[in-house]
Amino acid sequence: MGHRLQDLAWPDAARAADGTVLAVPVGATEQHGPHLPLSTDTDIAVALVRGLAEIRADVIGAPPLAYGSSGEHDGFAGTLSIGRRAVELVLVELVRSASATFERVLLVCAHGGNAAPLRAAEQCLRGEGRDVRTWLPRWSSDAHAGRLETSLMLAIAPERVHLDAAAVGATAPLAELMPRLVDGGVRAVSSNGVLGDPGGASAGEGRALLDEEVVRLADAVERW
Repeated sequence: MGHRLQDLAWPDAARAADGTVLAVPVGATEQHGPHLPLSTDTDIAVALVRGLAEIRADVIGAPPLAYGSSGEHDGFAGTLSIGRRAVELVLVELVRSASATFERVLLVCAHGGNAAPLRAAEQCLRGEGRDVRTWLPRWSSDAHAGRLETSLMLAIAPERVHLDAAAVGATAPLAELMPRLVDGGVRAVSSNGVLGDPGGASAGEGRALLDEEVVRLADAVERW
């Protein structure tokens, strides 16, 4: 029946829904330094859902939610943030609607700023008796637009990565940067928007990272 909900006509969606998990990529539109596209978080979430749907026939990917809670990046052109409360409300209403067709809904998020509203939405929805789960990757590396995300984007869409513009940003531990970041946003700690160092990034590393997380995600769906 296909891996993407948006490719189906409604009768096909009705037939495909039985026993199927609808996986929704949850991303953001925000600055990722001078070398990565504003869609980075959304692209990564879509890649994770696509990988999951390719190895599990009982998963269909939904169109992504491309706006998130990104207020800390407001000092950089192009960032479009809808805030935590709006993200929570959108996810609640989206899953309520999706539940009319799909018994299970999985929210796959690749933007850390959405974590709090994601958890709040899940709590609300599960309180209503809806079978919903949320999932975020466990990557542990530089916080934003550094080697990790640059490698991921080199694997996903290398034509949109501008390595010639890549530059080191704030490299202090996130815990050390957090007080200034909370008060003044990313601009207060990094003039180019990077938290980390994109040096050494590679498509091979990005593909390995994606594959590892897709396997972990598939395991989570299997246990579900």
